[in-house]
Amino acid sequence: MRNAYPVWVYALIVLVILGGGLYALPNVFPEDPAVQVQNSRTGAVDDSVTSIIGVILDAQGLAPRQVDEREGQLLLRFDSADHQLRAADVLRGSLDDDHVVALNLAPATPEWLRALNGRPMSLGLDLRGGVHFLMEVDLNAVIGTSMERYVNEFRGRLREERIAFEDVERGARNLTLRFATEADREVALDWLRSEYRGELEFAERGLGAESVLEATLNEDYLTELRRLALQQNISTLRKRVDELGVAEPIIAQQGESRIVVQLPGVQDTARAKEILGATATLEFRMVAEGLDAQEAAASGRAPAGTRLYRERDGAPVLLQRRVMLTGDYITGASSGIAQDTGGPAAFINLDGQGARIFSRVTAENVGRLMATVFIETKTESVEEGGELVRRTTRTEEVINVARINEPLGRRFQITGLESTREAHNLALLLRAGALAAPMSIVEERTVGPSLGQENIDRGMQSVIIGFVAVMLFMILYYRVFGLIANFALALNLVLIISILSMLQATLTLPGIAGIVLVVGIAVDANVLIFERIREELRNGLSPQAAISAGYDRAFSTIADANVTTLIAALVLFLFGTGPIKGFAITLSIGVVVSMFTAIVVTRAIVNLTYGRRRRIARLAI
Repeated sequence: MRNAYPVWVYALIVLVILGGGLYALPNVFPEDPAVQVQNSRTGAVDDSVTSIIGVILDAQGLAPRQVDEREGQLLLRFDSADHQLRAADVLRGSLDDDHVVALNLAPATPEWLRALNGRPMSLGLDLRGGVHFLMEVDLNAVIGTSMERYVNEFRGRLREERIAFEDVERGARNLTLRFATEADREVALDWLRSEYRGELEFAERGLGAESVLEATLNEDYLTELRRLALQQNISTLRKRVDELGVAEPIIAQQGESRIVVQLPGVQDTARAKEILGATATLEFRMVAEGLDAQEAAASGRAPAGTRLYRERDGAPVLLQRRVMLTGDYITGASSGIAQDTGGPAAFINLDGQGARIFSRVTAENVGRLMATVFIETKTESVEEGGELVRRTTRTEEVINVARINEPLGRRFQITGLESTREAHNLALLLRAGALAAPMSIVEERTVGPSLGQENIDRGMQSVIIGFVAVMLFMILYYRVFGLIANFALALNLVLIISILSMLQATLTLPGIAGIVLVVGIAVDANVLIFERIREELRNGLSPQAAISAGYDRAFSTIADANVTTLIAALVLFLFGTGPIKGFAITLSIGVVVSMFTAIVVTRAIVNLTYGRRRRIARLAI
């Protein structure tokens, strides 16, 4: 009797070993601590600024090891995190406000490996370092946003229905509609109740000679609005983080009004806060032509029915109070170059309802000037008198004034932007969607790369100690068969790392714990096989027959044990969060790989070692 695999099985094993080694290789090249410099207005760093940066860093003894230029950005690689942090501080103090200095971890994978899509594993916050934010959502702002929306809707819809009214006033938590007669109020009440059933509650009251209708938000509807606002904020944050290119971020709800955001590998908290916390949207308003904006700016009072805004260059412009369209109808946005002007532009897509509204209002105003108002709201915690105070800043500026030459539809462009970077950021914020409610950062924590490296070192130490202890036991107890099992165990670790790298799954400290557990699980299968071979030898079978029987009869037991472990890992993945999922992923991958290495690979080596011999006196087991 001989033990042998078909040739294709040996070829498959060799391909798996070579492929696993190739895609595990990028992890040998550590990431370089780097400083990224870019111009916030133009996007590109001038050659003169590059020269100045070199002189400044040389004078401080912080010359970078390598300087790369990518899409106009300057990437300075350093030998240590200490040099990186010191260089960033020096450059922030030396360069003007137009230049953004950010910390980065630049991949050092060789070009030929990157061409084969070879990338190192993604590391979690506890290993790679990064930023942790706990963000408080201002759910009360949902009321103000809803009230503003209802004001615009009431004015527009009542006019469309030809229902007479005098004014719509917004209160803190309610709306007041004024009518000239009770008859007008009754007609409006019937129509509003049918249109806003379940959303608003209406109450009639008289005020002097006027007839007044008061609308307040239904409590159940308000609760639902707040819940949806929180979910929309979480969804928007996920989209924005995806735009930032952060691998495996953690974005989760905590309590009723808080969101936890963890961004592994991001060291520049300012840039992260700029993107995550900004509430950006657009409004389109008609220009109040024929009125003197300079006079309104000088007096500080805008004529009735208008509002005073400022353009980018500071010039005043009077716009009508009525909003033609808001950013709520925007479904997509991209940046590019305008064909007519050759300048940077943002291309906007509207949903069906927004396209109908915009087409109608622009058709009514062909030949007139329309302004695009960019509105950005930021909430941050600042220290005042030794206490943290939340401060909300709202910026409204006119970024574009253009004449309507024809009705606009589902897709149109916005020009007048200062740089391609500004167009890109505007498209990013609009594409990811506006936050439904402002947020403030109540807790901010940065995990430095040095602490992450310490966690990696300790995790690797635990893997190595467990690996060496198992190897020594297997060699002493099973001799040659123990050496074969040790080779399979080493291959098991290489394949786990290569699979994690190819999937770009995030490795965390619990994930390393899963790998340590897999080291023990992987040799369990070989222990079962080897003990079965020993038992068959004691029962009088020949060495060749004992090898065959040992592998065949131990398989069902190994499969049962591993399937049970996989079920447990699946439950952990489905019901666990964050780190627990990382543990479940590495455990699942390790169990599947160990089945291949412990059964297929070890038997292939045993077949090559003993299978070609006709007679074997004894096995070294």
